[in-house]
Amino acid sequence: MNWRGATVAPSGTHHVRDGRPLYDQRFDEVLKFHEPGLAAVRRDGHAWHIRSDGEPAYNRRFDRTFGFYEGLAAVAAPDGWRHVRPDGTDLYETRYAWCGNFQNGRCAAREPGGAYLHLTLEGVPACDARWRYAGDFRDGIAVVQAEDGRSTHVDRLGEPTHGAWFLDLDVFHKGFARARDEGGWMHIGATGRPLYGRRFAAVEPFYNGQARVERLDGGLEVIDEAGASAAELRPALKSEFAALSDDLTGFWRTQTICAAVELGVFEALPATAAGLARTCGLEPDRARRLLRALAELRLVEDGDGMWRATGRGAFLAAGHPWTLADAATEYGRHFPAMWVTLPRALRADDGWQHPDIFGEVAADPDRVSSHHRMLASYALHDYGPVPVALKLRGDERVIDAGGGLGALAGLLTEAYPQLRVTVLDRPEVIERAASEVQPDRVTFRAADLFQPWGIEGDALIFARVLHNWDDGSALRLLRQARSALPPGRPVFVVEMVLPEDGAAGGLCDLHLLAVTGGRERTAAEYTALLRRAGFAHGGQSRPPGLPSVVVGMRK
Repeated sequence: MNWRGATVAPSGTHHVRDGRPLYDQRFDEVLKFHEPGLAAVRRDGHAWHIRSDGEPAYNRRFDRTFGFYEGLAAVAAPDGWRHVRPDGTDLYETRYAWCGNFQNGRCAAREPGGAYLHLTLEGVPACDARWRYAGDFRDGIAVVQAEDGRSTHVDRLGEPTHGAWFLDLDVFHKGFARARDEGGWMHIGATGRPLYGRRFAAVEPFYNGQARVERLDGGLEVIDEAGASAAELRPALKSEFAALSDDLTGFWRTQTICAAVELGVFEALPATAAGLARTCGLEPDRARRLLRALAELRLVEDGDGMWRATGRGAFLAAGHPWTLADAATEYGRHFPAMWVTLPRALRADDGWQHPDIFGEVAADPDRVSSHHRMLASYALHDYGPVPVALKLRGDERVIDAGGGLGALAGLLTEAYPQLRVTVLDRPEVIERAASEVQPDRVTFRAADLFQPWGIEGDALIFARVLHNWDDGSALRLLRQARSALPPGRPVFVVEMVLPEDGAAGGLCDLHLLAVTGGRERTAAEYTALLRRAGFAHGGQSRPPGLPSVVVGMRK
């Protein structure tokens, strides 16, 4: 009986053609027929494939069966997933946690440990690479995702087609692919380069040279391949005037949070508004007004008159392991005065000199603790994946230059129990660290990082240190690092690396200019600095989260 033209009946229990059943049997579920004329069915907890007459194509039974693609079908059984031929025999002996369908002679599969790979029509891995995720091939190209959560395109041999990485990515459609970076969604060409500079909340594939997109302001429009608007389908949900006004009043948020921290609000919660007023010494009506503002910021919530910190607001309690209470004070009280001088910092030939923030902190013992607790909180939040990304042997002597209170050093010794770490920093920081933290296998040593350190290590780390300095000062630090390393040993630069395209990181870059005179840099700029300091390029990795790791090898 000819299966072509057959469809699944509305009941989902059998197949019909021209409204007439192909066979008498009924199943719990059927899928459509695929070449070579077989359809997946399921009944009473068992699954198999049938011919167009409703009879089994083979005697085996599985938990789930799917359609045939390129002559092979994915099936699931208690011992795992695999692909079978039309006669029900296994294509290979390996068992997977999941299998997809073959497209372009390749198929995505997931190993029991969670890694994805692509299989060939012979059932063997297409290459040695393993991925966090691997998608189907279209026109010989597939999307794969690395451990850091970023995605790129690879060919049938698993080789990158352009080398660009994105937060999210789609396969190519009519020569273009949808891609997302830190700024939003866009379209890219075969080289991995964006077609235009705009970014959107969502984009559809191009159709006859145009695509429907949703702007970041909520408006809908149709764009051409250069990113220019061809038609507006819906105006902005929030005007650019209102959005800009929100940006201008951003200091309201900072000052509200800073005031709440200074008043001890988050230590007093949970409490009623009246109870909070009594505990913190606030005027009752003004306490309610403060709570309303904190609720607008999603930092507190009212439950039948009892106010509590949200999960977000909990980070503002002084006792939280990752407390941002100190950050609230820094951003609310100390940094604003430095930002006031930004116009001077940007002008040519103004004679502006950046503040000596490290000297200012050192002169205030209370601020030494507060400032470095803030840095430690960011480090504990951001550096979790960094130790594994360094790929150390585990028995090295590591120098953590500018390591503060030792947050990263503690993470390193947890990941590598035989590691020995020496933290170098300013005397007042080391004094505070020695009294506040006692991590195993970590030594704290006072040093001027711009002068010879008198110590040698097998590896060296600058974690969010170089971005505090201009290129000349950063080069001096790297040359000191080179003197502390034997030939062939690595320096790891842990930083938020700016993308080559897009505007992500621009505000943080200006913050560094205003506060330290430093700058954020691209990977190419860090590599150039390393080479000038006598290091060979040793690659770059981007673990999950904000920081990247740029590696230099001591020549």
